[in-house]
Amino acid sequence: MKNITIFCASSNNVDRFYLESAYNFGKQLAINGFNVYYGGGNIGLMGKLADGAISKSGNIYGIIPNFLVDMELEHQNITKSFRVNSMHERQEKLMKNADIIVALPGGIGTFTELFEAITWRQLGLIHCPIYIVNINNYFEPLILLLKKAIDEGFMRIKDFDLYTITSNIDETITKLCKNKDVFINYDMA
Repeated sequence: MKNITIFCASSNNVDRFYLESAYNFGKQLAINGFNVYYGGGNIGLMGKLADGAISKSGNIYGIIPNFLVDMELEHQNITKSFRVNSMHERQEKLMKNADIIVALPGGIGTFTELFEAITWRQLGLIHCPIYIVNINNYFEPLILLLKKAIDEGFMRIKDFDLYTITSNIDETITKLCKNKDVFINYDMA
């Protein structure tokens, strides 16, 4: 089994398409035997990702800071929850547990986690592949910003190799399973 860390939104105030995509992604990851690590939340894309994995008896592990537990934002039905003292400790554990990192749409927290993962990979602190899932072209402005940073000399051309951009959940599952010696299973239910 491979450990996959997912960064994504904790907001329910988003288009339903994003929530459904996260739920479907959780299901497909569970069906294909991935151990899923995420921020431990019960709302937004986080909650839907967890619910999708749970619906197919997947292993899903949350890493959540104590202050979010106190706000009653911890998912109660996941395989195991690990409580930590800070957001920094959460990010470190999420990245150090990962064989693969995936960013689904999200806000500032997701951007912070994604940029930290790309930076750590650039510095050789982690070596796992990083996927940016550009659902509904959500990450298009970010992708253009990264390209501009390269065009303007703030990043190197080889920094494009630090991450892979996919367009949707199905393409991402196909790429994740490509080298995993697993038949890709799709559940349409």
